[in-house]
Amino acid sequence: MVYLGWFLVVYGVFVLWSAFAKPAWVWNTGKVQGFVKLLKETGTVILFVVFGLAALIGGVAILLNL
Repeated sequence: MVYLGWFLVVYGVFVLWSAFAKPAWVWNTGKVQGFVKLLKETGTVILFVVFGLAALIGGVAILLNL
């Protein structure tokens, strides 16, 4: 479970970084552009932040054995 916890922490940090930094190699993919078309730019950022925080909190909870 330790590996899962660390994976979720790293994944959460990556998703939060990509939500705020908006690197072109992430934001120009078809799936993200589909989200932008469906949810607009702000909605996509909110979706990324929610998933990033959920992964980060879940990873920390696993690492702390909560």
